[in-house]
Amino acid sequence: MQRTARCSCGAVRVEARGEPSAVVACHCLECQRRTGSPFGVGAYYAQADAEIRGVTSQYSRATDSGASFSQHFCPTCGSTVFWYAGLRPGFVGVAVGGFGDPEFPAPIRSVWEQAMHDWVHVDVAQQHFPKAKV
Repeated sequence: MQRTARCSCGAVRVEARGEPSAVVACHCLECQRRTGSPFGVGAYYAQADAEIRGVTSQYSRATDSGASFSQHFCPTCGSTVFWYAGLRPGFVGVAVGGFGDPEFPAPIRSVWEQAMHDWVHVDVAQQHFPKAKV
């Protein structure tokens, strides 16, 4: 199976092959700021299974654990399409919303629930953590 995630204007794309190793809903404050939503949902693929096309701008920061988090976004429309998390070496996280696929697999893990909005519930996730879990 192959899926394509893209930014709003279509200039940045990720061609992902196979199924993701994990789909994670993250409620940390940084993902809330990154997405403009109460949480972000990312699909993690082995880097060998994801072909990235287009030019991106990048913003890197340290996470709570001290690991790096480098998000890549379209310099034209501003959509964050993918990222590299230091806690998941060899993998690329891809914004699930970028796939535009309502049939995309649901999150298996919900992390940083200590910052989760009271009205948000990710009942489909099999695992729930108050902080990060990779």
